[in-house]
Amino acid sequence: MIFIKKLSILLVINIGLFTQFVAAAPQSPEQLFSRGAEFTNVKISPSGNYISAITKHDGKNKLLILDAKTRKLHHAVFFPGNAQVGDYAWANDERVVLQKEYLKGWQDHPSYHGELFAVNADGSRATYLFGYKSGKKQVGSHIKRNTPIRATAYILDPLPEDDRYMLVQALPWGNGGSNTAENKQKVYRVDIYNGKRKKIASAPIPYANFLTDHDGEVRFVGGTRDYINYELFYRQGSQWINVEKLKHNLDDLTPIAFGDDKDTLYVTGRESGKPAGIYLLNIKTGEQQLVSQDKEVDPSNVWINKISKKLYAVEYENGYPTYEFINPKDPSAKYVKQLLASLPGHQIHLVSQTSDTEQIIIKAFNDRNPGDYYLFNTKAVKLEYLVSEKNWLDPENMAEVKPITFTSRDGVQIHGYLTLPYGIDAKNLPLVVNPHGGPHGPRDFWGFDPQNQLIASQGAAVLQVNFRGSGGYGANFEHAGHQKWGTEIQYDIIDATKHVIAEGIADKERVCIAGGSFGGYSALQSAIIEPDLFKCAIGFAGVYDLPLMFEEGDVQGRRAGERYLKQVLGEDEQVLKSMSPTHNVDKLKAKLLLVHGGEDERAPIEQFEALEEALEKQNYPFQKLIMDDEGHGFYNDEHKAKYYGEMMSFLKKNLNL
Repeated sequence: MIFIKKLSILLVINIGLFTQFVAAAPQSPEQLFSRGAEFTNVKISPSGNYISAITKHDGKNKLLILDAKTRKLHHAVFFPGNAQVGDYAWANDERVVLQKEYLKGWQDHPSYHGELFAVNADGSRATYLFGYKSGKKQVGSHIKRNTPIRATAYILDPLPEDDRYMLVQALPWGNGGSNTAENKQKVYRVDIYNGKRKKIASAPIPYANFLTDHDGEVRFVGGTRDYINYELFYRQGSQWINVEKLKHNLDDLTPIAFGDDKDTLYVTGRESGKPAGIYLLNIKTGEQQLVSQDKEVDPSNVWINKISKKLYAVEYENGYPTYEFINPKDPSAKYVKQLLASLPGHQIHLVSQTSDTEQIIIKAFNDRNPGDYYLFNTKAVKLEYLVSEKNWLDPENMAEVKPITFTSRDGVQIHGYLTLPYGIDAKNLPLVVNPHGGPHGPRDFWGFDPQNQLIASQGAAVLQVNFRGSGGYGANFEHAGHQKWGTEIQYDIIDATKHVIAEGIADKERVCIAGGSFGGYSALQSAIIEPDLFKCAIGFAGVYDLPLMFEEGDVQGRRAGERYLKQVLGEDEQVLKSMSPTHNVDKLKAKLLLVHGGEDERAPIEQFEALEEALEKQNYPFQKLIMDDEGHGFYNDEHKAKYYGEMMSFLKKNLNL
């Protein structure tokens, strides 16, 4: 058992700083659950001298760098104006590299234009490292920065053993336009002190996922041309070779980690549409060896030793999360096992560590706890509590999330999750059905969901369904939802609802359905198919007119997006209309609340307007909440609180909460 010492890093920061960064605690349940995390992305520097974390102050993300021994603030990194800190990485013992994001008045979601900055832990040698603005002169200086580049940059490999350079993956802008995302990405070796760069690789396929070896060499890349099928290439000299030329029978290959020699590679792949497995692939012979596979689900996470870059564990989530240790002798595997035993009921993620692995930042979380960060001393076998993401929420008073399984009307086994109110018998409860977005690719997992917890805190159960078409259960299961958006997918949601009612958990007279994105579509479509089952429906950022998806939004604007829509929706306009809420409002009986962002690009406001027009023609009453400066999902805490307030008022009225 690990000795746990609970001492918050915040308690050691002086009181003035504490009050500067921590806002007054909100009072209403809607404010409590809409409030974003107080601290995220906690990391430790390679030498262990500093602990860093992202916090929010005055509505913007800032980076705190603390002295690891005294826990006093060493430096705070922030940008003036409407800019904020995005993701970041320690590039060496003294220097961090971070993304610069922008908050715009007309768009509350942060925009990232690919700019990287670097700064020392004490605030010295701040440098514009990579981006379209470099090359301009510093104010009051004749010294030029590095040359500008029109590309969106992401940190590929900080190269922790190289004090001078890091690898940056960049998406060229080209001429811009909606197909920029399909441009071939490049990898640059970048000097972290002056930003000078050298191109070392170009991807042969869009949406690239590069894999570097222990020496920082770019050896593999995976990608897709249509969001559905994935290809893998390996590098031979300066050439990329498609592994399709090898004699193997795996689809959707994605590189994970290197094997024990230069010719072997761990990949995720699948055979005949089954759930993906972990395979050891020989890139010369094509020989494959199955290393790990679950009968029901794809791997949800693969865990790589950050020092050796070796695979040591695979995480699966068929119901509750489980770990399979591929290399149980790996030190990281040993640490995870120790931590799981010391923090029972939690998932454990190793998020950052020192170069000597003596100190590791871990995150522990579960269905009732959004996340606690700890510092684990592997030598002393001591666990020290650092900070919680949302310390104003008491896990002891949160709702439990339980996996469920049932058989649909046509014999398909479907999985899902049921959030049950704390302290109330799970009998004859009001029920809110919450379909996930996507629908293809995403799935629901066991974990903490603030909206579901808010609803449960008011006495209602919440049902999540991994309907056919969801990701994570194999290609056959996902493809079974193609061109079935308004039929079989909704039948699975409806059958799950009836299953919970039949189990005596839910009151059939008090059922509502509420979802976002595709879930918003499902809320309306399921209420159309079963008008007497759902007393009310909430559509958040929903797609309501399927033919309109080929005309408006950011999906159809891309070549790969258009191919994707034809594959998953089909091109028969009459069929699409038959599955579109906009063209079937005459079948509705449920009370409606519609919520949308004016700057939504995924489900543009035209989708809401088409449904609004159809409802008004039928003189069908509905409530609406439009946030002109929000996008596909609300980013601003105040806006989320307003939505939650409208949602709970609507649910309380219609479900008699």
